Amino acid sequence: MSLQIYINGKFYAKEDAKISVYDHGLLYGDGVFEGMRSYAGVVFRLAEHLDRLYNSAKAICLQIPMTAEALGEAVNETIKRSQLSDAYIRLLVTRGAGSLGLDPNRTSDPQVIIIADKISLYPTEYYENGLEIITASTIRNHPAALSPRIKSLN
Repeated sequence: MSLQIYINGKFYAKEDAKISVYDHGLLYGDGVFEGMRSYAGVVFRLAEHLDRLYNSAKAICLQIPMTAEALGEAVNETIKRSQLSDAYIRLLVTRGAGSLGLDPNRTSDPQVIIIADKISLYPTEYYENGLEIITASTIRNHPAALSPRIKSLN
């Protein structure tokens, strides 16, 4: 099986999939993402994931350069080309490559990246026996912080 990575409308072998080191998603966390599952070749709640992706992009003023319908088709085609049935899918949209600095107006077109791979689940004994956890007393999100419902790269 050869995984196929979708980048801006084209498919690449895993070894050949590359983006610029100047991509603002990489440099500054400037982008949004979704993590999804497919079962028997069908993405679980794809429409809801795409709605959340577009809402997250809107919240950070990021224009996704394709329709939700076209993006859904690209997700499904990525799974198909990678010959996967049960898969983990990572969908990312970054603001694109630009010069160093935070100015979003100095970036190129947004980058759309879709990766589908085999799902790696926890060991069976975790499901059968459970595992030990702790809870932290620290409050994670300050009230003035961006909503945790926004799945940004930051």
